[in-house]
Amino acid sequence: MFNARVSRPTRRGVLAAGGALGLGAVLAACGDEDAKAGGSGDGSGAGTSGSWTFKDDRGRAAKAGKVPSNIVAFVGVAAALHDYGVSVKGVFGPTKTKDGKADVQAGDMDVSKVTILGNEWGQFNIEKYAALGPDLLVSTMFDDAGTLWYVPEESKKKIEAVGAPSVGISVYDRQLPEPLQRMLALAKTLGADTSSSEIAAAKKRFEDAAARLRAAAKAHPDIKVLVGSASQDIFYVSGTNLSIDLEYFKALGVNFVEPAEAAKKASGGWFENLSWENVDKHPADLIMMDNRTSAIQPADITEATWKKLPAVKAGQVIPRNPEPILSYDKCAPLLEDLAKAIESAKKVS
Repeated sequence: MFNARVSRPTRRGVLAAGGALGLGAVLAACGDEDAKAGGSGDGSGAGTSGSWTFKDDRGRAAKAGKVPSNIVAFVGVAAALHDYGVSVKGVFGPTKTKDGKADVQAGDMDVSKVTILGNEWGQFNIEKYAALGPDLLVSTMFDDAGTLWYVPEESKKKIEAVGAPSVGISVYDRQLPEPLQRMLALAKTLGADTSSSEIAAAKKRFEDAAARLRAAAKAHPDIKVLVGSASQDIFYVSGTNLSIDLEYFKALGVNFVEPAEAAKKASGGWFENLSWENVDKHPADLIMMDNRTSAIQPADITEATWKKLPAVKAGQVIPRNPEPILSYDKCAPLLEDLAKAIESAKKVS
């Protein structure tokens, strides 16, 4: 078993709770110098001359002489584009686990067929990046300052010097449907058949799942849901006002445990830090736990205080990915699983 106290934390592990920590203090943007917006606000795609442009969530227009085909992306973005039939050449971010299997953030991608520029926080092999001849770099953004997720600050100038335009899709302080729509819009400009029956079915499944979650929350308003992430010495209790999934679930009526604003201040508003001795501070009936490889998983937590939590004893603990893969196919199950858990949960707090 993996003891939460004696495991050696990684820097990425410290970035585990609530989707991200106070990112302004720990990373900076990889900027795109082209600040002139072109095309429509939703991204315009290929023009009549064969050129390509997409206006991203920084308000910047990424431009190319043709539709990009040598795409490099953060692994979660690459997984979403894969679901829409758009392939990438290179990825960065958690792609493979220590045993060589695909990381949860890689989705359905065949990770043996992409060039991995870096698998951990701070890793981005610029030589491999340049060798791919990239014509587009894409990542998400967890702040409002244009910071591209997992693009190291110390490598910013060299990455920009390669010459590929960049696109940032914001996953900060908005509800899940918005970045889902933005990712689909980007995929369309990159050649995805967004009118396909498969995408239509996935979108309908997502909408049906949202209706189910709303109904479950309405039928069980007394079920309190706590969102957590485990590290060596700290249990993070996530707030709901910045994460795309939690903001949306809350809007659908889910009754979340919400840490006080003062308790979240040190993290920029994302979460409250609790010692394992105080992990029972917030009574809850259902616990959603960070399922990324950077976080300690529930089965590996040996802390007695954790095991004594009513929700844990009742088996009412479900996984949560604070960095959802932004395709309807991958996001529909997130709503379905939470709805099912609320429907079947017993009141234990």
